[in-house]
Amino acid sequence: MLLKIAAALNADQLRIVREHLHSADAPWVDGRVTAGYQGAPVKQNQQIDEHSPFAHQLGDLVLGALERHPTFISAVLPNRVYPPMFNRYAGGMHFGSHIDGALRLIPGSGAKLRTDVSATLFLNAPEDYDGGELQIEDTYGEQTIKLPAGDLVVYPSSSRHRVTPVTRGVRLASFFWVQSLVRDDAQRALLFELDRAVQTLNVAQADAAARLQLTGCYHNLLRMWSEI
Repeated sequence: MLLKIAAALNADQLRIVREHLHSADAPWVDGRVTAGYQGAPVKQNQQIDEHSPFAHQLGDLVLGALERHPTFISAVLPNRVYPPMFNRYAGGMHFGSHIDGALRLIPGSGAKLRTDVSATLFLNAPEDYDGGELQIEDTYGEQTIKLPAGDLVVYPSSSRHRVTPVTRGVRLASFFWVQSLVRDDAQRALLFELDRAVQTLNVAQADAAARLQLTGCYHNLLRMWSEI
């Protein structure tokens, strides 16, 4: 399931993140430091040193916003979230076609995370730069994504994807991976649609017994499919 989520960060949160990323002491490093065997030859960007206090502070801000975002929680069903990272593309930088690695070692913890869902959070406006589209190959063909600042796209980590060259301006984004409570993408998509239907019926104050039955179906499916 590929899903665009509006307003993952609000205007104040975006301002704070961008001020930090544009500051003179931002610890930018070559993005290939975290690329695997497959990604390193096709990756050309910069990213904030993920071990820096700088990255931890901004990552906590992003996570704090996402854990309160009902659409993100409903769609992704997060079990573990890799600490958000931050990247920068300018002057022709790009990231060629690749598939994210299946496992990530969470820095400083020794714990491994299975990458079920990949996420890109756009941090500046699309008119700030030319190029820089995230292109994702999914069931319905290639999807080209370039979202407003603060919007998020989530998609299966098994998808082949790329970032096109940035030919003008600077593209800023945060990216991370999620190990979901439900490993299977089709099952997550079904649960998301069911949850949305239940919430719509709740707002409409539809038949209470039917809403209770549907809510029970949702939780029993989640109980059946979840891995904890």
